[in-house]
Amino acid sequence: MRYFEDLEVGETARFGAYHVTREEVLAFARKYDPQPFHLSDDAAAATHFGRLAASGWHSCAMAMAMMVEHGKAAPQAVQGAAGVDELRWLKPVHPGDTLRCETELLAKKPSERRPDRGSLLSRLSMFNQDDVLVMTFVARVLIARRPAA
Repeated sequence: MRYFEDLEVGETARFGAYHVTREEVLAFARKYDPQPFHLSDDAAAATHFGRLAASGWHSCAMAMAMMVEHGKAAPQAVQGAAGVDELRWLKPVHPGDTLRCETELLAKKPSERRPDRGSLLSRLSMFNQDDVLVMTFVARVLIARRPAA
């Protein structure tokens, strides 16, 4: 388990291999983002997407799934997140894409009010199988400090 003290600004990680399926894109869109270009090939063809595209919110959920899976292999004492800034959907995500993530620790700060924790500022970048950057965001994550011996 890695704690606040174990992490260094500038650290990077690469992880994930999430295959996007048509069925998943349609199911997510039906339930959470039922815009025509997320539900229909014909509607998507009439937009800048060109073909069926996943919702940006679905892209965020896929990134979260990869982060949680990565956390199983490289556990950190994460206690949740305090928010996401600078979310950008740069290119569409299509059925058939395989996504991966890269993270970079931008800053860390011990809590002034809660000495048992700190916060991390991290940038996530998500790429497709052609190494095209499709999404980025900056997240503030809460993390435990190392317990006293």
